[in-house]
Amino acid sequence: MRTLTLLALAGLGAQLVDGSLGMAYGVTSTTLLLAMGTNPAAASATVHLAEIGTTLMSGASHWRFGNVDWKVVVRIGVPGAIGSFLGATVLSSLSTELAEPVMSLILLGLGLYVMSRFTFRGLPEGRLGKPLRKRFLSPLGLVAGFLDATGGGGWGPVGTPALLASGRLEPRKVIGSIDTSEFLVAVAASLGFLLSLGSQGLDWTWVLAFLLGGLVAAPIAAWLVRLVPPRVLGSAVGGVIIVTNVRTLLKSDWIGAGGGVSAVVYVVLYAVWAAALAYSICAYRQERAAETEHAERQPVSA
Repeated sequence: MRTLTLLALAGLGAQLVDGSLGMAYGVTSTTLLLAMGTNPAAASATVHLAEIGTTLMSGASHWRFGNVDWKVVVRIGVPGAIGSFLGATVLSSLSTELAEPVMSLILLGLGLYVMSRFTFRGLPEGRLGKPLRKRFLSPLGLVAGFLDATGGGGWGPVGTPALLASGRLEPRKVIGSIDTSEFLVAVAASLGFLLSLGSQGLDWTWVLAFLLGGLVAAPIAAWLVRLVPPRVLGSAVGGVIIVTNVRTLLKSDWIGAGGGVSAVVYVVLYAVWAAALAYSICAYRQERAAETEHAERQPVSA
């Protein structure tokens, strides 16, 4: 019972972050399962089975609060489902030791770009509202879905920063669309795992625990993301991307940093992230004050 309670709380926390920032459910949940001794394929299968329910609830909640672009959902979700099914079927024979740090470098660059742009410039409105093309979304979905299944997480960390960096969709709709399309990815990955593994290594009570925690958090996260200013949300998401991928690189064979070096790096990263968030909040308040002052100066029409 203690283990199930812990898993339910982990699912709640992971979904709260995922539904608010568009990433981290799979990474957080899979990491916990691996730390408990679950083999990688069973861990990823457990998380994806739970995600069928959590992403359905999250998608419905985001739709209810107007956070979903359905064209983006279809154009990225369908190829994402194909990629996740393929990833699930080859996980037992595929080594991701090389792919993980390479992808982390790419994501780190995107994270730095997203955080700096939203922190210092706010929401990029020059291309806001322009359609995202299928030739961009389809390959993105295919790669993100494949990595999500093989790594136990990756749909949000790959898809969210790429869509944010495009500047064509405001952050809350990026997050809502990514979370909604993840339902297709979770279903396809689960089918792939069940066809490849059967029920071997799966604990259905663990799946249920993750599911219940996520279901509680999904509507709260969808409501929260609507209230957070886009500029602040962009800085927050960028910080999550940076910290997550620096952690992956520090632990990789490429760097293999010791505990002391890693601690110093984390302190610096969190300090920079906190400063970026503080700057974004101050800038947002100044913008709001300027808008209010401008509105009060406008003559009232008879």
